Amino acid sequence: MAETIDLTGDGGVLKTVIRKAKDDAISPSDSLPLVDVHYEGTLAENGEVFDTTHEDNSIFSFEVGQGAVIKAWDIALRTMKVGEIAKITCRPEYAYGSPGSPPEIPANATLIFEVELVACKPRKGSSLGSVSDEKARLEELKKQRELAAATKEEEKKKREEAKAAAAARVQAKLDAKKGKGKGKGK
Repeated sequence: MAETIDLTGDGGVLKTVIRKAKDDAISPSDSLPLVDVHYEGTLAENGEVFDTTHEDNSIFSFEVGQGAVIKAWDIALRTMKVGEIAKITCRPEYAYGSPGSPPEIPANATLIFEVELVACKPRKGSSLGSVSDEKARLEELKKQRELAAATKEEEKKKREEAKAAAAARVQAKLDAKKGKGKGKGK
């Protein structure tokens, strides 16, 4: 029997791996936040199926961590790898809570999902390469800004030192003139 993992520490989201993914399989990440899943959801109290992608063999896609799905899914999918199938048991506070989602899901329902992570992809308009390229570009811009700020600070310091030196020379000339003026008058 597979081990059940408490993903939230309070028994709110329990995960049991039904089929392990390959060791080198990818997981959702900041650069791969879009996931495709197959799933079947049942009510824990009576085993009744309330939603499934298996009947029409469709794929459900969403972005992990954006609140587009119930809290339990955002938590559980982050721990999965492509190819993995897991049973995810969700207490009401991690699913639809006290309102439920009538008519299929009653109030305060504990839900059980069998979820298969089919794919992880980058956001639309970006590719793996462009995501890492963009991170590198932003890092380079940051370095350039820091260097420019340091150079600007150094130039400011030099201007202040030059001003102070010029002021000291002017003061020395004024002091010298005062000294000469006193000598002539005597």
